[in-house]
Amino acid sequence: MRHTDEERKLLLSAAREVITAATESRTPRLPDPPPRLLEPGGAFVTLHKEGTLRGCIGHIIADRPLWEVVQDMAYESAFRDPRFPPVTRPEVPLLDIEISILSPLFPIAPEEVEVGTHGLLIRKGWQSGLLLPQVPVEQGWERETFLAHTCLKAGLPPDAWKAPDAQLFGFTAEVFGERDYE
Repeated sequence: MRHTDEERKLLLSAAREVITAATESRTPRLPDPPPRLLEPGGAFVTLHKEGTLRGCIGHIIADRPLWEVVQDMAYESAFRDPRFPPVTRPEVPLLDIEISILSPLFPIAPEEVEVGTHGLLIRKGWQSGLLLPQVPVEQGWERETFLAHTCLKAGLPPDAWKAPDAQLFGFTAEVFGERDYE
């Protein structure tokens, strides 16, 4: 069910075109996507600049065409991630774009979490936090550290995942970036 290299390249190209066009105050020039990219999908777009995180925003529910979600999340990551100032035109060539296409969420027990396979979403009350499956691998975390950091991302104490009213969801992701096609 993974996407083809052609589909992946189209998504990456669309993400870059949306960001580039916005910095040039023009409408993006995009091709018509193949039918598979018009199927509903959830995705995150992560931007790195010279190896450092520069933006990451996603849409977890598959309620819109993946083609649109990736474009919207590319824009959001570049210009609306509250952790960073908006991307500027001179930065665009320095960006490395990565896309994570998400599986549907499923309830998961803490002991079932597999580092490197699962992403996590925790919900407790009105707070929630999500970390993509590649994050604990990049950080060198084991399972409990991954659980703790997912809680911290939600603004919760690091052991909130142990609370009876905490909801823990897992997901997998198809992760690819421009660096895969250089």
